[in-house]
Amino acid sequence: MKKARADFGAAINVAMLDFTMGMAYALIAGLPVQMGIFCSALASLTGPLLASSRFVMLGPSNATAVMLLSTFLTLGYTQEQSITALPLLLLLVGGFMIIGAICRVATITQYISRTVIIGYITAAACLIIVNQLKTVFGLHVPRAGTFAESLYNFISGLQGTHLPALLVGGVTLGIYLLFRKFARLLPAIACTLVVVAGLAAAAKPLGLEIDMLNPVNAAAWPLSIPQFNWGELNVLVNAALALAFLSLLESSSISKNLAAQAGDRIDVNQQMLSVGAANLVCAFGSGMTVSGSLTRSALNHRSGARTPIASMFSGTLLIATLFLVGGLIQYIPRPALSALVITVGVSLINVEQIKLVLKSTKSDAAVFFTTFGGGLFLPLDTAIYLGAAASMVFFIRKAARPELKEISIAESGELVESEISHDRPEIAIVHVEGDLFFASSDVFLEQIRRLAEHPTQKALILRLRNAYHLDATVAMSIQQLIKLGRDKGCAIIVSGAHEDVERIFRQSGLMDLLGEENFFRHNPDNPNISTRDALKRAKAITGIDSADITIFAVDDKKP
Repeated sequence: MKKARADFGAAINVAMLDFTMGMAYALIAGLPVQMGIFCSALASLTGPLLASSRFVMLGPSNATAVMLLSTFLTLGYTQEQSITALPLLLLLVGGFMIIGAICRVATITQYISRTVIIGYITAAACLIIVNQLKTVFGLHVPRAGTFAESLYNFISGLQGTHLPALLVGGVTLGIYLLFRKFARLLPAIACTLVVVAGLAAAAKPLGLEIDMLNPVNAAAWPLSIPQFNWGELNVLVNAALALAFLSLLESSSISKNLAAQAGDRIDVNQQMLSVGAANLVCAFGSGMTVSGSLTRSALNHRSGARTPIASMFSGTLLIATLFLVGGLIQYIPRPALSALVITVGVSLINVEQIKLVLKSTKSDAAVFFTTFGGGLFLPLDTAIYLGAAASMVFFIRKAARPELKEISIAESGELVESEISHDRPEIAIVHVEGDLFFASSDVFLEQIRRLAEHPTQKALILRLRNAYHLDATVAMSIQQLIKLGRDKGCAIIVSGAHEDVERIFRQSGLMDLLGEENFFRHNPDNPNISTRDALKRAKAITGIDSADITIFAVDDKKP
């Protein structure tokens, strides 16, 4: 019962935030406000059934909402067309995420820099702000899918500013800031909307024409059926992939952070499965794109939630609230909600994180500007692809530049790096450490080839104890090295090979070319015995009992 009480208390706090934020996210996406509430309720009820995290709250988010907006605007869809196409889009997103979870591809997120998310969120915040400014100023200008075009349309239409709408927006911002400063314990957005709705009702006799939100009849919650159309399917696939990828990045980042704070273990693929399933449910329940919500998840954790049941309580409370006050939404001025959405957009621009990214490394700065710049001038789904591609390029570039270092013994007895001498020893031990895959194969082969080609080199021992992720490209490089060594009179021997290395050698046919007698396996009880045996083998091959021996290290961890 203690856990149930704690979960219910947390659910009350989250539901109060979720109701207003659901409307805000729907407004960001250019959809009717009830679709955000429907999405929050359905995702909160279904997400925990398959989730790995006990704290992550699923539902609409800023990032996915603004990508929905950008997608539909880029396609030139009206709001009615967007509502019709959305179930099919959600079906695709859910399908991609479920297939990805089954194939366990969620680990791809470790190769995507956090800088990509920061750049994307910053660009998305700019698009959110400029799109909501049009409503606050009461403008009727063409919609656009990029920040640059939206800003141009906004500036071009400023002469048509509707003063009553601007007045409502300004009053809303003032009231919101007062709540934030003097009543921090109260839900500022919800309280502001209540006060502004009251003021709007009181001012109605003055004859002010203000655009209001439409009421929501929870009893008429519609069932949405995806309409399959091959032409539209081809158009939506790219956006669905981008949304699935973004949802994965968001939910995995949030779940990892909260799991670390609570001392929990997290299965990112399982979390990906739960987000995919929630998207499928929303496809049939008039919802919008589902992702992990940082704000609601953090509130759920701070409010003392103990189990995933807190999320289900929250979803139930949302539905009950919708039945109770859904009809009262019609008293909320649209410019007021847009003004509050602008404050959400401003809060997404994290200046401290941006400064940290720009000051850290040149590659981080390049990834940020690639993602951010792409988000300003291109559709957001393209921007997320650009940022992810840039992040992976820099990762591969770093991982694919191994250096060959000569290790010698100092007078103190410690191993130290020294300059590679021109006089080669008869036997060289090359210690390979880190990722050895296709991107590093050419550099690896070139550096080892220089050793094998030296006239004094008689044997080369590749110590692969800490080499990982060998693939077909590396297998072919080692094959070339073995053949080159034989032509030059330099024997190639492998030591410290773990199971994955042996598997690659056997499946690729390298073992037959190298010979079992030149392959020494890693012994966990005595890690150095395989290298000792390899040295004995090298001396036997060369016929030299007292050969000069030098140790080299191939280090692919250079930043």
